[in-house]
Amino acid sequence: MNLNLITSATALAILLVVPACSDESLSSSGGAGGGGTGGAAMGGGVTGGTGGMTGGAGTGGMTGGGGTGGVIAPGSPVGLGTAGDYVILAKSGISTVPTSVITGDVALSPAAGSFLTGFSLSMDAGNVFATSPQVTGHLFAADYAPPTPSNLTTAIGDMLLAFTDAGGRAPDVTELGAGNIGGMTLAPGVYKWGTGLLIPTNVALAGSATDVWIFQIAQDLMVSSATSVALSGGALPKNVFWQVAGLVELGTTAHFEGVILSKTSITLSTGASINGRLMAQTAVSLDAATVVEPAK
Repeated sequence: MNLNLITSATALAILLVVPACSDESLSSSGGAGGGGTGGAAMGGGVTGGTGGMTGGAGTGGMTGGGGTGGVIAPGSPVGLGTAGDYVILAKSGISTVPTSVITGDVALSPAAGSFLTGFSLSMDAGNVFATSPQVTGHLFAADYAPPTPSNLTTAIGDMLLAFTDAGGRAPDVTELGAGNIGGMTLAPGVYKWGTGLLIPTNVALAGSATDVWIFQIAQDLMVSSATSVALSGGALPKNVFWQVAGLVELGTTAHFEGVILSKTSITLSTGASINGRLMAQTAVSLDAATVVEPAK
């Protein structure tokens, strides 16, 4: 299936001028995500033309999070480390307006458990974790009993490394739609904006189960109410990464897919939902929202 499907004419023009990556990023025997005849030779990036590789590593290419000597293979997912053990991970606070529905573990560090608000927490006998009627899973905070504090310190460190990893990937497409991608269908790749990103109407990510999307956003990410980001063609939320230097806000009843790595805050307005993870370097706020952990 041809995945070079960006419905905006402007976006298509941008895709057609994406340069091939240097030979240093591809092996001589079919590097990861290399383009075929006339294809864009971008690792895991926007798919090529006739004969272009789609998404993951090609024959003989590097696979997984890192190649020999720790080199990150083009088109590989962002490594979350132990941060990937949690569906919500934040540093300063996590709040909910009931009733939210959360599937997966929730963690907060270095802030204490008193900054987990709205959950009606019940502590386990050993004070290692808490439970909540809104969470299918456990909740952890930095002041809970060992080994929780050290586990969370490691997870927060891994979250920061993941943010750096996602932001350091070489972009395939820059400034798509001048920061407005409403109505587009996006192929796998690394997309970068030096501004904020607005999603005012539905967006689709079309690709296979091994394809990867990384969105690098220098300011805020705003998703309008009743708007969805949907996956097609077998694409998986665990392979979609939104690296946001500003805040993230999902409007009322908006639906989202992927792992959000925010340098500031993440807010899900009333009835918003996500298949993915919420990872904030400040706080996460939910208002009767639904958060579902993706399969690893």
